[in-house]
Amino acid sequence: MKLLLILLSFLLSVSCGEFGDDRADNTPVNPDNEQSGGGENSGDNSGDNSGDNSGDNTQKPPVEWGDERSYVFDTTHVPEITMTVSLDEWNRLLAEYDKDSNTKEYIHCAVKIKLKGDEYSITDAGVRLKGNTSRRRPENGNCNHVANNADWQHCHFQFNFRKYNKDEEHTLRGVRKMYLKWFKDDAAYCREIFCYDLFRRFGVWTAIENCYCRLWVHVEGDNQPAYYGVYEMNETIDDTYLKMRKDKFGSHKGNLWKCNYGASLNYDRDKNASMGESDGSYDPVYEVEEINSDLSAAKSQLLNFMKQLRDLKGQQLHDWLGEVIDIDLFLRTYAVNVAVGMWDDYWNNTNNFYIYFNSTDPNNYKFYLIPYDYDNTLGTSHNCGVQSDSGRHDPLNWGNSDTSPLVSKILQFEDYKKIYINALNELCASTGEFYYTKSIARIKAWHAMIGNYVDNDTDEDTKIKDRPAGWGNHSEYRLWESTDTNTNFFRVKAASIPK
Repeated sequence: MKLLLILLSFLLSVSCGEFGDDRADNTPVNPDNEQSGGGENSGDNSGDNSGDNSGDNTQKPPVEWGDERSYVFDTTHVPEITMTVSLDEWNRLLAEYDKDSNTKEYIHCAVKIKLKGDEYSITDAGVRLKGNTSRRRPENGNCNHVANNADWQHCHFQFNFRKYNKDEEHTLRGVRKMYLKWFKDDAAYCREIFCYDLFRRFGVWTAIENCYCRLWVHVEGDNQPAYYGVYEMNETIDDTYLKMRKDKFGSHKGNLWKCNYGASLNYDRDKNASMGESDGSYDPVYEVEEINSDLSAAKSQLLNFMKQLRDLKGQQLHDWLGEVIDIDLFLRTYAVNVAVGMWDDYWNNTNNFYIYFNSTDPNNYKFYLIPYDYDNTLGTSHNCGVQSDSGRHDPLNWGNSDTSPLVSKILQFEDYKKIYINALNELCASTGEFYYTKSIARIKAWHAMIGNYVDNDTDEDTKIKDRPAGWGNHSEYRLWESTDTNTNFFRVKAASIPK
């Protein structure tokens, strides 16, 4: 009997002792599958492994997430995100904005995320304000936080879960950063979601992953969090973006540039353009995002690409373009770009794109154009560049080719132009992903998913409306309210496509 009691005591100490209910900070918690004992990531994963684990094989190593972007960024689900910030840190963010509205200063925060029935908690993450002309103060006014009576404002946020802690526990299933955008100037709550989804459906694997989410902001001391409403949750374009696509790129150790307004890839125009890292006070035209060589070598590679584009002619240019660019991918990218009416782009406005050289070799590389920033699309038209109507403008002359020559240099060759025209027609055909009935069905399905959640504590953008941005020059465009050939953007665009 005494031996039996000793054995029972031993078993209880193994099952209930040091492997209790404390969980790693970002371990998913599924209420439906809660276990009383230690789960896969239970226990304190703070990095202290000094405990006595001799003879115990039940504790498993921390999860090392692989490429789970498609799980996290899923357009059929709406993650719920609560950001908690101390009063001091929130006031610091407001003060930084007041000093410089373009501030890129991070503050400390905690983030809880509900994703597909699981909960994740990241206790010490970084968050900063984001946006160019759309960057705003998250709390209206010019003073410190007004407790329990703040005048909240929509703004863009960027999370860096590993800003202060460089470990896998400070990720969301391997995702290290994400960009949360409010639906500025998009009462339809769908434009950028639609565009990136269309890129991916059309095989443009360089397009980022994104989805809807809901956002709460809790400044400690307030009675309850502020509900910011439905946001867009975007993958960021950085070193992790490259690593997750290294098999397709061929390498993730090349040079990545963010191309801001004025980036024309025109050697004569840009040979003296600013190139380098943003220091917070200004953004260079060609901004270093990730380079794996010294800056002078990266600049030389970029300028050499522009010079070759200018100097080569005829068959030599044709063959060089085919060697350094995945022509099919590039033209399918541009077909989607034009189909959705993206006028604030490389070709028309020398703006809003990334480029990646998959090697640091100055002459031996593949060049990729990465699409970026698609909120001013789908009928939000503007008098810009050579355009005054993004629905009806000629897809073969989308921009000023004397200023930004890359696309027209490619399209001068009949075999390449055929790829582009075929891609446009594939998109707009009755079986295509851009066809108006299929596009409307996707948008309505998304609205059914988020419609009850758009009302929010900022009192901005509280209803879904089928309208382009108020500052646009074609207020008649509709996405789902009208299927008329003169006002439905999808049908107007299809009629502009060359056969």
